[in-house]
Formats: sequence, structure tokens, C-alpha cells
Amino acid sequence: MKQLLLVFIGGGIGSVLRYILGKYLNSYQTGIPYGTFIANILGSLLIGIILGLAAKNNSISQNHTLLLATGFCGGFTTFSAFAYENHIFLKAGDFTSFAIYTITSFAVGFLAVFLGMFLVK
Repeated sequence: MKQLLLVFIGGGIGSVLRYILGKYLNSYQTGIPYGTFIANILGSLLIGIILGLAAKNNSISQNHTLLLATGFCGGFTTFSAFAYENHIFLKAGDFTSFAIYTITSFAVGFLAVFLGMFLVK
């Protein structure tokens, strides 16, 4: 039960922070979802750091990993908003923004995870 509570608390905090980023950074004039992009990249970097520390001589306990990686990063990052925003680009016929946003999100997200793990190595 304690583990569920840790994931719940971390997820709630992460979700609220993602909402705030989206509210203030997503551009409704241009339709570019800067807030979602930043949340996903920062979350990828953080999960790389957290899991890198967890793997490195058990620097972080299982409970901390659940709170931070599963809970916080899981709530902070969002695939559903990413998919919806891409749907909007496609529906509007904006194939250039769709391609740039999708490719950049995946490439930079993977690099952020690797960078996070490298930083704690």
C-alpha cells in the first residue's frame, strides 16, 4: 500500500507541474506545444538521472525510485497530450509541424535519457 501511495503522490505533483508548463508555455497563437515538449524532455532527462542513480550502487531506494521515476516522471511526461497535439497538426494539414515535433520529441527525448544516465555514471 505504501508503494501505491508513493506513486500516487509523485504522479499528482508531476501532473500539476506539467499542467502549469502547458498552460503558460503552449502557444495557442502558433499552435506549437512548447510546454508539452519541455515537460517530456525534462522528464526524460530526470528519469535517466533517477534510474542511473538507482542502478549505480543502489544510490536511490526502491521507494524513492517509485516516487520519483514512476510517479513524478510518469505524471510529468505525457504521451497522450503529445499524440493529441500531433493529431491537431495532422487535422490542420500542418505536416511540417507534425514531422518536426514528432522527430524532435523522440530524438531529443532519447538523448535526454542517455544524457541523464551518463551524468550520473
